[in-house]
Amino acid sequence: MTTVRFFDPFIIKNSDLTYSVITARYNGKWILVRHNDRSTWEIPGGHIEPGEDPDDTAGRELKEETGAILFDIECVAAYSVEKNGTTGYGKLYFAEVHELGSVPDKSEIAEITFSGDLLQNLTYPDIQPHLFRRVLEFLVTGD
Repeated sequence: MTTVRFFDPFIIKNSDLTYSVITARYNGKWILVRHNDRSTWEIPGGHIEPGEDPDDTAGRELKEETGAILFDIECVAAYSVEKNGTTGYGKLYFAEVHELGSVPDKSEIAEITFSGDLLQNLTYPDIQPHLFRRVLEFLVTGD
């Protein structure tokens, strides 16, 4: 069983964080990406590099995975994922993308798509719907 929990963005130390995940919207549609090695869709994001700030990771991953050029981004929450007795931590972001270019050649992303909702064929179906719902809640309540 997988358990996803959300926290104040600053309650988890940056050194304990592994991922930055960015739920991004462009022209009213959600941006989802497909990795070169997978046939499933996912919310953009990736590993925080050693010594990298999670906020910097979020901007870097958004650019690398979607081709975003101009965007506003904000942290929604810190989160944990507990699965099989192991817990990992990340930060969840929302980005409003104003301008897209092409996905960089060095990217591991095969394609991006735009959707009015989260797609069904997800890479992490036990995690991503929770992250998506948390962002929707944030957009409604601002909290």
